[in-house]
Amino acid sequence: MQNIGASTASGAAWPEDQGSPDSNPFVRLWRGYLIGRVLVATGLLLLQAWISRMNLAGTPLVWLVILGYLGLAIVLLFTSRRQPPQPQLGWHWLPVIGGDLAVICLLQLLQAGTLNYSALLAIPILISAALGNLLLAMTTTSGVTLLMLAWVSWMNQRGELADSQAYYQAGFACAGYFAMAYLTHELARRVRRERALARQSWQQAQTQEQVNALVIRHLDDGVLVIDARFCVHQANPAALRLLGLSPTENQPFALDSHEGWQQLQEAVRQSFELDRPISTAVHLQSPSHEGPTGLQLRTWLTELASPPQSDTGPGLSTRRLCVVFLHDLRELEARMRTEKLAAMGRMSAAVAHEIRNPLAAISQANALLAEDLGSEPAQQQLCRIVEQNSERLARIVDEVLDIARVQQHMGDAPPQPLALDAQVNQVCQEWAAQGQPPRQLLLHLDAPGQHVVFDAEHLRRVLVNLLDNAQRHRNHADQELSLQVLTGSAVAGQTWLQVWSDGQPLEPSVQRHLFEPFFSSQSRSSGLGLYICRELCQRYDASISYQRLVRPGPQAAIPGNAFSIVFRSGSTSAIPATLFDQIVV
Repeated sequence: MQNIGASTASGAAWPEDQGSPDSNPFVRLWRGYLIGRVLVATGLLLLQAWISRMNLAGTPLVWLVILGYLGLAIVLLFTSRRQPPQPQLGWHWLPVIGGDLAVICLLQLLQAGTLNYSALLAIPILISAALGNLLLAMTTTSGVTLLMLAWVSWMNQRGELADSQAYYQAGFACAGYFAMAYLTHELARRVRRERALARQSWQQAQTQEQVNALVIRHLDDGVLVIDARFCVHQANPAALRLLGLSPTENQPFALDSHEGWQQLQEAVRQSFELDRPISTAVHLQSPSHEGPTGLQLRTWLTELASPPQSDTGPGLSTRRLCVVFLHDLRELEARMRTEKLAAMGRMSAAVAHEIRNPLAAISQANALLAEDLGSEPAQQQLCRIVEQNSERLARIVDEVLDIARVQQHMGDAPPQPLALDAQVNQVCQEWAAQGQPPRQLLLHLDAPGQHVVFDAEHLRRVLVNLLDNAQRHRNHADQELSLQVLTGSAVAGQTWLQVWSDGQPLEPSVQRHLFEPFFSSQSRSSGLGLYICRELCQRYDASISYQRLVRPGPQAAIPGNAFSIVFRSGSTSAIPATLFDQIVV
């Protein structure tokens, strides 16, 4: 923003005045005064020419004085018309006020006949009172008073004034000059004060406008400013994006220029007619002919004061505007779903803590009961059913509490680079040995010497979750080729890990929610495994994704499901908190 702290009395232009200097009233007054001096000098010159033609008494010095005054007025007009002098009393006023007084006194002394130039003394008094301070105005008026009294006294001594009436007239005239000077100065000071207040208001308005524009421009919600004729005067980038328009869309534009915006236009019309804000959901068709966009719409009515159309017309008129806030329904639903999931996660973790102790007691009591029942097949079968379901509940509780366990490591020191192939080989061997009989899988470790930034325990959790998930969905559990773990390095230097199994393809509806918490396509799963994998990967700037890939087989290629992790190189960075960080026990 430009500096607007210059003195108003000095005639400095405001930032909005720089393009038009005539908008400053003191500059206009100063320029009018300079032009008026030129006109007065020209009039005196014509008057003197008329006097000479009429053969009235005169002296050649009058011509010299008038021509000198005309030349000085023209010089000041072209050299000092852009800015008046400083208002303080000083020598800089001498060419202006001093020149006028000197010329008028000389013309009065050299006058021809009964001509009287004393009326011209009002000009320097007015200009000093309007453009100068009170001291300058009073000093100028006092000088004029002394000159008039000296003139009357001189005329009286010459015997041209026979009575004292001329003294009274001069006194009354000088008193009027003082009153005129004071009133003019007060009016000018009032103008200065009002102008200073207006300038301050202008600065505040400019600041507020810039702040509003900055805030609205960076809002994630769309903002539209629409009048009663459905003309969009302002639209921030978020609104243009939600409406499917180009960021360089020309503004203003008509709301009814697009056929798919009838619901938005109808909402604005209702808000104007009902004279109150409304909130509703609309579905708009974007100009790019994509699918309809669901938006949550909120309107607010305001009144904007606008200046009158002419100086003779009425005062300020009001123009009603409707401010429309647009929110993407998908984002609102996602936010609500996130909040619900966070609340559900906290509740699930609390419930898991409460379940764990009685579940341990049930498992221990079932083990003791199995020893006492002996070898009866029916009773042993019932004990095995209790044991299997207890283990299932224990796994679900462990998965829920995994969130709290990993949360405890948030403040730990950054992990050291980890040898990927060695860690993957160790985890896969341990996982395969836990099965009865041992589980079958095939390793393709092609990232020798590659290190990744990942905590060893967290990588084990991710890999075990992916292996358990692949084991449940593989078609041939007795074949190594049906479950494969692969590592490698991409051309760009990124290291990756992949767990592949020959399961059936996932439905598109399932793929969209694979990594959401508490979502599972099977009723016997908690739906937290893949969610924990994704959140742990994001904590180390790694990414996890699902693809349907084909792997070579002994006779033909085998289609299957692959979960791939792409690691980052270098030290860890600060990752923003996600929903995972909100589900805390």
